[in-house]
This record gives sequence, C-alpha cells and structure tokens, in this order.
Amino acid sequence: MTKREYYKMRIYCNLALIAMAVISGLSFVAQKLGMLYIGPFTFNTLRCFIGCICLIPSAFIMKSLEPRRKNRHNIKNLLKGGFWAGVVIFIAFTINQYCMIYAPAGKAGFITSLYILFVPILAVFMKHKLHNNVKISIIIAIIGLYLLCFEGSARYELEDLFLLISAFFFALHIMVVNKYTKNTNVIKLSCLQFLVAGMLSLPFTLIFEHPEITSILAGWKPVLFIGIIVTGVGYTLQIFGQKATKPVVAAFILSSEAVFAVLGGMLLLGETLSIREIAGCIMMFTAIILAQSPYKLKKKISYKINPQYQ
Repeated sequence: MTKREYYKMRIYCNLALIAMAVISGLSFVAQKLGMLYIGPFTFNTLRCFIGCICLIPSAFIMKSLEPRRKNRHNIKNLLKGGFWAGVVIFIAFTINQYCMIYAPAGKAGFITSLYILFVPILAVFMKHKLHNNVKISIIIAIIGLYLLCFEGSARYELEDLFLLISAFFFALHIMVVNKYTKNTNVIKLSCLQFLVAGMLSLPFTLIFEHPEITSILAGWKPVLFIGIIVTGVGYTLQIFGQKATKPVVAAFILSSEAVFAVLGGMLLLGETLSIREIAGCIMMFTAIILAQSPYKLKKKISYKINPQYQ
C-alpha cells in the first residue's frame, strides 16, 4: 500500500468512526426510554440479537461478491475476534446499562468516556508507541469531557466505580477490534460479536428478569433504534473504521460522542449550550485534530489490509 492509498483509506476510516460517534451521541435518550419498559439484560439481549440479525443479509451479499477461495487463517481470525469482541462488549454493555439506572446522565457520560484514558494505557502495554501530540491530546480531551459532561456533585457513589470498570472494557473492546479487524470481513466480525454477546445475555435475562411480550412491544421503538442503528450499523462502522486507524486515535474520535450528544440536544430538543459546554466541545475537537496531526511515516506502512475487505 502506497502512502497516498494509506491516507485515502485512513480518511474513509476516520469518517466511519465519526459516523459511529454521531450515532452513539444520539442514542442515549433511546437507551433511557427503552429501560422504562424492560430490564437491562433484556434490553441488551434484544439489541444484540437485532443487531446480529440485521447484518446477516449484508454478510451473505458480501460473501457472494468475494473471491471463492478458502483462507483458514482468516476464518480462524474471524472466529477468535468475534468471540473475544463479543465477550468484552457483553461485559461493557451489561455494567454500563445497569449503572445508567442510578447514575446522573452527565456523570455517567463523563466516566464512561474515560476509555479515552484506558486505551493509551493498554496500547503502551501492547508496545504501541505514543507520540507527544497524542499525550497532549489525552489531557485536553479529558478536560474537555469534564467541562462537557460533569456538572453534578463531586460525591462518588458505588455505581461510579462500576462505570469506570465499564469504561475499561469499552477500551479493551477497541483494542480487541484493532487486533482482529485487519484481515477479516467487518460485517461478519460485527455480526459474530453480537451473536456471542446476545447468547451471553440471554440466560441472565431468563433467570433475573422474565420479560413479557407486552413490555417488549411497548418499548419497540427505542429497542429497534438501538438494535439496528446503534448496534448493527454503528458498531460495524467502528470495526471498519479501525482497519486503518490506530486504537488511541480511534478512541479520541469515538469519545466525541459526548459532543454530538450535546449538539443533538441543541438541534433536536431546542436545548442551549452553556459557555462551559462550548469550551468542552472546542477542547474535544482540538484534541481530536491534534491527535491526527501528521508525523513522519516509515517507508513501509505497517497497516497491511487485505484488498478483498476494503
């Protein structure tokens, strides 16, 4: 892959991650509404299975367009990636969904978005190099998130600790996707991870919540929105976006969901932005741009992307 082709691919991947951030930013209201009708395990089971089902037709279409050749390495990579991504996202979804019942929205948004801090820490342990512009961006982004999301009391409750744990698993999910996404079909990987997450959620749903059909039907609108748009489409965009985007930079872009949540409230609900929120938005976008600033590339691009999955 030439430098020009790499930059072109990286632009497409960044746009996919931005689209995921927009979708996630607009999804919070739907999650809260869905929880009025059904429990957290039921909600997560439905969103995962719906997300998986809506991706199956696309997976078959892509299979028919791909060259007819077997690659055992890619199949093994797909199965391992789908399994581990599904396990990690199940844990993140479950903890986060339960905490949303008790934690204020602003505090929950801020603590969850701290995966922007965990991703660089995990990246260092996995021997990824952090450039100075990225280190500075981390500080700017955390301050921006605080200004944007955290307006409540400085008291810390038990659910705050669990939100922090969920942030760690969201960060771990980004790293898992980064490991397995390079040579796998993005739709198949996304479909498989949600099948695994849905299967893990189902026993807890049946044991602890005993959902009723009438309750599910009453909350069908937010459930379908989260299942199809956020889970099926959004997380597939994330997997595609990480094909040519380093995990730390991907975390910066995805964390802009907090900005789009505020902007969505302004555009759709007629809410107004305070000076504090405007400052937070500016700092977030500054951090994202700074993290993306070009640095010297090696002659051989380290990202090797299988042409059939581009």
